[in-house]
Order: sequence, then structure tokens, then C-alpha cells
Amino acid sequence: MTVIKTFCKNQQFKRTLAEYRENLYRIAYSWCHNPALADDLVQETLAKALKNSSQLRDLATMKAWLYRILSNCWRDHFRRSRETVDIDDIVLVDGDTPDLRNDRQQIIHRVRNAIARLPNGQRQVITLVDLEGCSYIEVAQILDVPIGTVMSRLSRARKALKELLLQAELPRDRKVHQLRSV
Repeated sequence: MTVIKTFCKNQQFKRTLAEYRENLYRIAYSWCHNPALADDLVQETLAKALKNSSQLRDLATMKAWLYRILSNCWRDHFRRSRETVDIDDIVLVDGDTPDLRNDRQQIIHRVRNAIARLPNGQRQVITLVDLEGCSYIEVAQILDVPIGTVMSRLSRARKALKELLLQAELPRDRKVHQLRSV
């Protein structure tokens, strides 16, 4: 008698599963907006429901049970399809540290101050050539001076800038030298 009872219960279970198929598809499609994926999720849900039918104690709770299985299948899909990143490909340390940024800002500040101390003609030429990347001919046209004047001003400006920057470094170097001699 128990075999017939089990067989009848199993047939009723399969019919009820078939009735929920459309609802499961509708829910799965509303979650993923992909017909093929929704169908796969429903198939996986139904396969798991058939396999684990013994876990369902009351057919009245079947709807909630099936939606729970569908939800788990949806979550499993994300776990399987999640892109993984190899830890070796991740740069854990950025080369641009606060110390480097601060040093860079100090250098920029020193260069700007040194350029500001140059005579106007030299300042114009060095900023146009070295900072803006203009050619000598372009600078000569911009400043309305001969190209030879551009070249001589640039040479003097670079030499003066180098001296000004070295002077700015000297106090720091003297401190280091004094510390070493102690």
C-alpha cells in the first residue's frame, strides 16, 4: 500500500511542479531579463525540486519552497559567473605616495619661484620653450624678436635657473652636511 501511496503522491507532485513552471519562468525572467537564462534557472529549479522532493512536507507550501529554490539557483548563477581577479594582477601599492606628491609639489614650488626671479625676457622664453613646448621660430614670432635673441635668452635663462635652483638646494645640503659631521 505504501508503494501505491508514494507513487500517487509523486505523480501529484510532478503535476503541481508542471503547473508552477510558468510562474517560475515569469519570476526568473523578471530577475534576469534574459529568456535563455530564465529557462535555465527554471530547469535547474525543477531538477532540484524533483531531486529533493522528500524535503517538502506539505504540498500547500510548495509555491514558497519552489521560489526559494529559484532564488538559490539565481544566487548560484551569480557565484558561478562572477569574474575573479588574480591577486597577483592587483597592484597593492601605488607608486604615487603622499611623500612623493609632497616632494613633487616642493620641486614645482621651487621651480616656479626660481622662474619668477628671472628677468622678464628670459622668463618669457623659458616658459614658452620649456614649459609650453613652442619651437624657437614660434617664440620669435610670439615675442617679435629675432631667433638668435630667443636662443641667447633661453641659454641665459637655463643657466640662471640652474644656479637659482642649486642655491635653493644649498641650505638643505648644508644641514645634511652638518648632521653628518656631528
